[in-house]
Amino acid sequence: MQKLEVFGANKLRGQIKISGSKNASLPILAATLLTNKKIILKNLPKVRDIETMLSLLQSLGSEIKFDKNRTIINNFQQNKKFASYNLVKTMRAGILVLGPLLAKHKSAKVSLPGGCAIGTRPVDIHLKALSKLGVKYKIDQGYVIASAPKGLKGNKIKFPKISVGATENLIIAANFARGITILSNCAIEPEIKDLVNFLNEMGCNIKWISKRKIKIVGVSEIREISYKVMFDRIEAGTYLIAAAVTEGNLKISNIIPEILKTEIDVLKRLGSKIIIKKKELQIIGNKKIKSTKIKTSPYPGFPTDLQAQIMVLLCKANKSSVIKEDIFENRFMHVAELNRMGAKILITGNKAVIQGNINFAPAELMATDLRASVSLILAALTAKGKSVINRIYHLDRGYENIEKKLKKVGAKIRRIN
Repeated sequence: MQKLEVFGANKLRGQIKISGSKNASLPILAATLLTNKKIILKNLPKVRDIETMLSLLQSLGSEIKFDKNRTIINNFQQNKKFASYNLVKTMRAGILVLGPLLAKHKSAKVSLPGGCAIGTRPVDIHLKALSKLGVKYKIDQGYVIASAPKGLKGNKIKFPKISVGATENLIIAANFARGITILSNCAIEPEIKDLVNFLNEMGCNIKWISKRKIKIVGVSEIREISYKVMFDRIEAGTYLIAAAVTEGNLKISNIIPEILKTEIDVLKRLGSKIIIKKKELQIIGNKKIKSTKIKTSPYPGFPTDLQAQIMVLLCKANKSSVIKEDIFENRFMHVAELNRMGAKILITGNKAVIQGNINFAPAELMATDLRASVSLILAALTAKGKSVINRIYHLDRGYENIEKKLKKVGAKIRRIN
């Protein structure tokens, strides 16, 4: 089992180029199932979740080739409709193949998803919404068995709560539904906007008609395209916090700063200096970190995927801070490990009260999920001495070459077997 050794405490200095977005790539890859034509994708990140999704597409009959920074997907022989548990168990995004398979083949059998153990993540919102397009389904032995014998038919659907995955699944499926579909109370994450851009370039007819409402006119044919996936805003946010927590000076490149407005505002409020350029940010960390209250919420709010990382920074604030986790009910699993490093964090329900003025001590640590694992790296970067982080396979699901990128800007970190 691989682990990471981190030797603190160094200030990070230099430039980090941000990779393509994992959370944008996954639904775009699922959406390629709609077509039998060739799709070329650029800027896919080299992370395990993307490898898993590509393996899932291959198991469904997609032909995949790699050429430099391009992934070429050809679905001219794609005819399988079974997504097995073995491929979906490590990644919740596996459920996203359900919509396109139903749209294209009128039936599918897809395993219920896995991924990080950070909450229940029910797929009932996906299934109830798909049923309004004419899908009949049952759940049997951990599989969703679904069919639409007459094909999908457009409808008006209002999501009971904002769900990124359900919004993506329905956007993809509704493109082949007869007539018009109106989706309201949609998630509006930048990754969803990227999915819509991708589908429209393929020849779909999708329009935002208000902030959280989408109109989709069904089409019968789509074309070959080449598409570049957007940058990973969670990776960018993680490295911004890494600079702040180590009192470093980093340039974060290959990004669109407007997409990170909330994260920039929070870090400025906490005392970091941030210089905004066209496709780059420079962040200079401050020794004096201010306390604050943060609530995670759907975009454009503060992302739940950066909650663990910002908590590390708040441990160093001048007073106590509060984080309210409003997305997932089990997303404080990193707290026990941070407390072992000297943090003083008290959890009450979905609130974490974080005592400030903490100096982290090195320790042997255990990663519990993707974002928790990177929060432990951030804490270890500030601790004087050697920390060891176990179970880093979580980390490899969502961060491309993290130790190489950190080494390049002055971190002492290495992977060991």
